Amino acid sequence: MPLITIHKNGETHQGEIQPKTNLVVRAGIRQFPYPHLSYGCGMGKCSKCMCLIIKGEEALPAPNWKEKKMLGAKLEEGYRLACQLWIEEDLELSQSITT
Repeated sequence: MPLITIHKNGETHQGEIQPKTNLVVRAGIRQFPYPHLSYGCGMGKCSKCMCLIIKGEEALPAPNWKEKKMLGAKLEEGYRLACQLWIEEDLELSQSITT
């Protein structure tokens, strides 16, 4: 099972998830990574779930059109939208404080 590590607000949170799982869907039904993941619409329109991928980027699918539209040049910096990712391998990410 993939191990997910989230760095946020100076804290680190870890948990295992089933393969082919979306973190925003899990948070929405109050499973890990809830409440440690910031998210909004879950459809790639608001970018509230934007995160910096620290480890595991090579196992993620290529960015889709929604990520390209919302993130632009930030994709090259390692940012992704958590709502658009179906996780199959270990992943480490960081999220900034969002308001």
